[in-house]
Amino acid sequence: MKLFDIAHSRTGDKGDISNISVIAYDPKHFDHLAKEVTAEKVKAHFTGIVHGEVVRYELPSIGALNFVMQKALGGGVTRSLALDPHGKCLASALLAMEIADLSD
Repeated sequence: MKLFDIAHSRTGDKGDISNISVIAYDPKHFDHLAKEVTAEKVKAHFTGIVHGEVVRYELPSIGALNFVMQKALGGGVTRSLALDPHGKCLASALLAMEIADLSD
């Protein structure tokens, strides 16, 4: 299944750091998200785009994961010639990630 089947996302940026939240549509799916969407898998998913560390923060009370990705925006908004300097499309790209099917 695709991540977008059970979650939505928002992004933010500061300099060359991209922040992506992954929020379960249904809080009962948070444990599945936490198991399937690791910092390592996110970094691998963005090979060639994210060149720094990826750190995951868990917010179980709202059914969300937050990923902070260093060196992810080609130098940052004011220094990049990228078509999407803020990294807003990274949310859609992450939601296309393949994860294991729900077992409920």
